[in-house]
Amino acid sequence: MLFKPAFLGLLATANFVHGAAIAHAEEQTSLEKRAAAADRLVFCHFMIGIVGNRNSPSQYDDDMRRAKAAGIDAFALNIGVDGYTDAQLDLAYKSAADNDMKVFISFDFNWFKTGEAATVGQKIAKYAGQAAQLKVDNRVFASSFAGDGLDVAAMKSAAGVDVFFVPNFHPEQTANPASIDGGFNWMAWPNDGNNKAPKPGSSISVEDGDNKYLSWLGTKPYMAPISPWFFTHFGPEVSFSKNWVFPGGALIFDRWKEILDKGFPLVEMITWNDYGESHHFGPLKSPHYDDGNSKWTNDLPHNGWLELSKPFIAAYKAKEKSVDKYISGDQIIYWYRRTLKGLDCDATDTTAGRPANNDSGNYFMGRPDGWESMDDVVYVATLLKEAGTLTVNSGGQSVEKEVPAGANLIQVPAVVGSQTFSLSRNGKVVLQDKSLMDISNICPCGLYNFNPYVGTVPAGESDPLQPDGLASLTIGLHVSTCQATPSLGTNPPVSTTGGSPSSTTGTSPPPSTTAGPTSTTGTVPSQSSSLPGPTSTGSSQPCNGGTNADVTDTVLLVRASALRMEHLEILPREMEGTDVLRMAWVMDTKGCVASLVVMATAPTLHVNTVDNALR
Repeated sequence: MLFKPAFLGLLATANFVHGAAIAHAEEQTSLEKRAAAADRLVFCHFMIGIVGNRNSPSQYDDDMRRAKAAGIDAFALNIGVDGYTDAQLDLAYKSAADNDMKVFISFDFNWFKTGEAATVGQKIAKYAGQAAQLKVDNRVFASSFAGDGLDVAAMKSAAGVDVFFVPNFHPEQTANPASIDGGFNWMAWPNDGNNKAPKPGSSISVEDGDNKYLSWLGTKPYMAPISPWFFTHFGPEVSFSKNWVFPGGALIFDRWKEILDKGFPLVEMITWNDYGESHHFGPLKSPHYDDGNSKWTNDLPHNGWLELSKPFIAAYKAKEKSVDKYISGDQIIYWYRRTLKGLDCDATDTTAGRPANNDSGNYFMGRPDGWESMDDVVYVATLLKEAGTLTVNSGGQSVEKEVPAGANLIQVPAVVGSQTFSLSRNGKVVLQDKSLMDISNICPCGLYNFNPYVGTVPAGESDPLQPDGLASLTIGLHVSTCQATPSLGTNPPVSTTGGSPSSTTGTSPPPSTTAGPTSTTGTVPSQSSSLPGPTSTGSSQPCNGGTNADVTDTVLLVRASALRMEHLEILPREMEGTDVLRMAWVMDTKGCVASLVVMATAPTLHVNTVDNALR
């Protein structure tokens, strides 16, 4: 009888594998049925243009698995005319096939020309036979960003296969949609009708855009957009300078509810990895190169928005209007900007008072165009199996709300300081956590940064930018207190007083772009550690020091003229695997933290040494 336990274990394993196979078959059947009917399909826009450094299908695997686990049916692979495009498409299609995911090409007509119908068709033909190619109505699916004026008939002829083409054409530019099979609306944000934030007397909602497309398309399938945010802040350090924001706020939550209510046949999430426009659902650590966006994306993960989307995607596919039965457990998802919109960063921002190429009309100096449309709010979405009491503490101001079961959104005034969240039932706390990101009155990296931090309770995994994704962080900065390293949990202390930031003047050495990332779960001191912060001199002026606390293994060079050694404190801390780490809080003349200086040096270091190094 000794074989019995082993046999039962084998039987259990077989049953598990069988069950998984059935679930997989049901999912595939569901996708096949929905694709055949061109109904209830969920896609996500994926930028190939920033992943040209990938060299193996395995580097796409994590993206494919995460997207599939969230319920996304296919990636829309946005391509331009880069030399690496086909190589990356080969890798992406292979990874998708390996992970039972689907993909299709989305042609970006910022780079393709509308006279290149044959080129577009030939590209579709090249990948039409791939196992991972999405087919809708048993036809090869393809899409675009822009492209009005493309000869669709010539494109389909060049493809040599039956193409189901759902481009981002526009009703005002393509009067008759007869040549296309459906239409994709890119404008997922409230706007002024001219690709900017709403203005007084000129405000168009996302629903207005839906209605315009639905009227234009008639019975043809409409692909509706959904996006959580939009902020971009490229200055004169690049040739593609642009600086504006669309109002985000509660948009992602409200839009999912709208999609469930309207039941559009196709939905595209914008985007998986367009970090430069701050609307990424995917992880920061997804391999990509840095086009300069790390200045406002470092330490600001958005994975919580993908978590929030999961039950909505499931409900959408099932043609349900409520997510309640698709919530698998209690979860809190929260997001907010790391600074309040009134913070003045003109002295150090990369765009303030600094002209740049504006052929696009998208460049504005200083605060991003549309900044007034943003609210200083902490947004808290709850996904609950049962009702509970939600407590949000923003900067020491606590708000308590009774929240019913299901999906709900609560908005709390944002206050400078730490942010904590808890859920209780019958007086017992069932979920609780403190965010790694404080709201600060220090301009991060000297910038106007309107990109939000998104967190979850229970807390999600660590998601740091990788070295390639940090390579351009310091290029063009006007502060020297910002390093190309992830540093969640090491925000500088904040002042709760108002006022305008002090300027940083003087000269500094050229910034380095060679610094590698540090682990966000390692031994760097955090805001919540027991280390005391610096003693303020009581000034009413807030600080303008730059960024999350700088942690290096040498003395950080700071702007000498901005500092006075009126306060210097050496704080010992035992570090795993190192000697005593010595840290000095350096105060400027207003009592603001100018930088956190860190030294892993011999215990014989004297204060004079630090004084001299900084002077």
